[in-house]
Amino acid sequence: MRACLASLAFFAAASSAVAGNWPQWRGVHNDGHSPETNLPAEWDATKNVLFKVPMPGPGASTPCVWGDHIFLTAQVGENLDLLCVSTAGKTLWTRTLGRGEGKFRGDEGNMASASCSTDGKLVFAFVGSGNLAAYDFDGKPAWQVDCQKEFGKFNIQFGGHWTPLLHKDRLYVTLMHRGTQLIIAFEKTTGKVAWQTKRVSDGTGESPDVYCSPFLWEKGEQALLVVHGDDYCTAHTLADGAEVWRVNELNPKANYNRNWRAVSSPLVTPDLIVIPSCKQHPTVALRPDGAKGLIAPGSPSEAWRFKTTPDVPSPLLVGDIVYLMGAAGQITALDAKTGKEHFNQRITNERHRANPVAADGKVYLLGREGTCGVVKSGTTTFEEVAKNKLPDTFTASPAVADGRIYLRGWNALWVIGSK
Repeated sequence: MRACLASLAFFAAASSAVAGNWPQWRGVHNDGHSPETNLPAEWDATKNVLFKVPMPGPGASTPCVWGDHIFLTAQVGENLDLLCVSTAGKTLWTRTLGRGEGKFRGDEGNMASASCSTDGKLVFAFVGSGNLAAYDFDGKPAWQVDCQKEFGKFNIQFGGHWTPLLHKDRLYVTLMHRGTQLIIAFEKTTGKVAWQTKRVSDGTGESPDVYCSPFLWEKGEQALLVVHGDDYCTAHTLADGAEVWRVNELNPKANYNRNWRAVSSPLVTPDLIVIPSCKQHPTVALRPDGAKGLIAPGSPSEAWRFKTTPDVPSPLLVGDIVYLMGAAGQITALDAKTGKEHFNQRITNERHRANPVAADGKVYLLGREGTCGVVKSGTTTFEEVAKNKLPDTFTASPAVADGRIYLRGWNALWVIGSK
């Protein structure tokens, strides 16, 4: 009985620890949700700002939070650095992952865009130079791989920004550009390649340049790797990368756009996968359970197609509402079952690069020039709760952990919370 109670206590503590963290790009389940409550809806440069940490250089990596450690990346001159900051606001250590001064689309981004992930023991980071590395929480290196050296020189117009996906004992990475279309599984403790496979596509023009990242679909004992871009969205086995299903007509052949390039990543949940496209092509909703083979318009596994798409931010599902955040500042709410539009509302006049985040009955919509709209979530009518402004530039998505909202600006990491 004592052993049983001890086990229950251990698992309860472990569950609580995970729930209070933000261990990867889009949260605990990589779906943009946080279970945190009592979060502030309003802030400015002083109100509800617990503290801010100056950043040594710009970056778009979403803060990765585990316990009292925060991990993010920055481009500091020619150095591409991994930063470890404490939740008390102290920089604990810095490690240089690679070198490069790439700036893309003017002021849109740089080579420190991919977000870190952690299992509580190691932190995994990727930068645009192609360096993929693992460190322990004290900054001691576990392993590093130069992906350009091992898998071929990158040939991509606006740089490599692929966020690795951590699942159990493996780290999954997609390297998808005009030089190659690869899916690679690394052993997380050693960095050794468990398997690699080529992802087949007939995309042309800019389509092979992929800027989105892989996701995990999981339901019960089932699990697949979801890979988006180069005209298709595909699912692959975790054992060897074999393809299971493929969604087509994201870049319709009858109206093919050679400037098509995937930036917005899919929303992947157990019962619904929402697949964006670009260039005003459709958003596709898929019922993933039992999906196989080619999924074309009208296929049984397709739930609906909406007439347009987010271009950069990824979709968000709250209850029965799918939110699509437009790059130009408009949010669209759709019925998750039918794709019917509930509302389309402008939030800001700013560019939106950050993904929407749901927490505490609200959706946080962070604009690039520092304005964050906060709206009530899960409703069929639009209800704005607040609109906040910070004096910084934001291309990273918000992270929510332990009652705080972490906003990574180009100049500072802003920590928002109720004082």
